[in-house]
Amino acid sequence: MKKIVHLILVGLVAVLLPWTAQAQSDNVWRNLAEVSYEISEDNFGELYVPVFSDKIKSLEGKVVEADGYIIPFEGMFKPEHIILSSLPLAECFFCGSGGPETVMEVMMASPIKYTSKRVRVRGKLTLNSKDPEKLMYILTDAELLD
Repeated sequence: MKKIVHLILVGLVAVLLPWTAQAQSDNVWRNLAEVSYEISEDNFGELYVPVFSDKIKSLEGKVVEADGYIIPFEGMFKPEHIILSSLPLAECFFCGSGGPETVMEVMMASPIKYTSKRVRVRGKLTLNSKDPEKLMYILTDAELLD
């Protein structure tokens, strides 16, 4: 009887483990959406500074997976430094539909080729609320999955 229960538990873990990893990566954009902004000033005028939720702060420094679309800035695509959007190109932040929480900078460990298809990456999440020249979410040492 113990062997049967053990086999059932092992089987459940084998089935559910990939699902929970998938669920975590699917929810990273939802988690990153829990950001608010406060208005600050610098030498150039007003700017919106992100205020990260505790959930977002808990992800900082951790390896996360994110899927999305590579934003192809004309003449600026660098295979080792990409912008990833959770939304398709026509709806992305830079086209006016999404907010800044829907994009992230991704520093690839190895260069990748541009594609218009959805991609999945894994890397260490860094939060940025200080440098207005960078996006507020940055993945470092990222690798292309799939």
